[in-house]
Amino acid sequence: MYGKIQQHLQNELNAIREAGLFKSERIIVSPQNAEITLNTGQTVLNFCANNYLGLSDNPQLIEAAKKALDSHGFGMSSVRFICGTQDLHKTLEKKVAEFFGTEDTILYAAAFDANGGVFEPLFGEEDAIISDALNHASIIDGVRLSKAKRYRYANADMEDLEKQLIEAQAQRFRIIVTDGVFSMDGNVAPMDKIVALAEKYDALVMVDECHSAGVVGQTGRGVTELFDIRGKVDIITGTLGKAFGGAIGGFTTGKKEIIELLRQRSRPYLFSNSLPPVVVAAGIRMFEMMDETNELQDKLHTNTAYFMEKMLAAGFDIKPTQSAICAVMLYDAPLSQKMAARLLDEGIYVIGFYYPVVPKGQARIRVQLSAAHEREHLDKAIAAFTKVGRELGVIK
Repeated sequence: MYGKIQQHLQNELNAIREAGLFKSERIIVSPQNAEITLNTGQTVLNFCANNYLGLSDNPQLIEAAKKALDSHGFGMSSVRFICGTQDLHKTLEKKVAEFFGTEDTILYAAAFDANGGVFEPLFGEEDAIISDALNHASIIDGVRLSKAKRYRYANADMEDLEKQLIEAQAQRFRIIVTDGVFSMDGNVAPMDKIVALAEKYDALVMVDECHSAGVVGQTGRGVTELFDIRGKVDIITGTLGKAFGGAIGGFTTGKKEIIELLRQRSRPYLFSNSLPPVVVAAGIRMFEMMDETNELQDKLHTNTAYFMEKMLAAGFDIKPTQSAICAVMLYDAPLSQKMAARLLDEGIYVIGFYYPVVPKGQARIRVQLSAAHEREHLDKAIAAFTKVGRELGVIK
């Protein structure tokens, strides 16, 4: 039975390899940090993790997780509404709501589930979802699960968004949904203008804070802090898997009635195991740390500004960014693979991105800065990029 499709799959894989686009996984044998060790024995500097605040191996989070193992066990073996809710889960949900200035929070196994489970319970065929063209795949998949009419506007284009909102007046309810920070380009959605249009055209607003929470805003509270619109966004989704410790787990936070209905009808919540106590306890401690000091956010912002300045001075083509994402544009997919491989030889761990992750002809290396990076790490990366960039004709 498997014979015919096996040959087809082998042909597909061979075509990917021959095009120089095969994705190979590098194996790390150390904790996630600015400096990591691969199974080859090579020690490299990591510039492609979502570890924005350097918390992935933070001793305080590790200690909180260890204590939770003793006090609350290893796993939950249940979904939330059966016997999968501990006091830790409710405490973390409260912490998330306090951090973002919202009314209530619901936890998910992953942010992909949060985005996948938010639209179908809330919006039907009488309603409209108006989505940014560069929204994350999880938002796109979540929208597909809803019977609501779909509209799409060009990335961060407020004129186009207004056109879609005017057309969507034919529907009962409308919601504008956008990433806070767009993960491939690093640009920030103009949330103040989005909220203004939502108020003008009677629409709800949802923002995915996965790449912006912990990163943008003076204290890392995301785009609602950056644009001074806390309390004006109806739904916020996010993750514990990036700046907030780098483990796993997602959340939706916002208006209390929305969250309560999601508890009743959101399928990824109803049919997925609860987050394990170790992850939840570490998450609680992480939000406590965020309230205690702004040191990590300040260092991240300094690192990002320094790296961007030096890379632009070296002659690299870099998309404008207000986040910790630096998109080094190469445009050619095989070149992005080749450059990433050469940079690894120089001790810099980065990955080339190309279609279908980004549009055709928009290949790049996405550099992600972290508070874990020291100045010497940044200087080594800049020197390596400059050396390899000249070798490959990317810069003069």
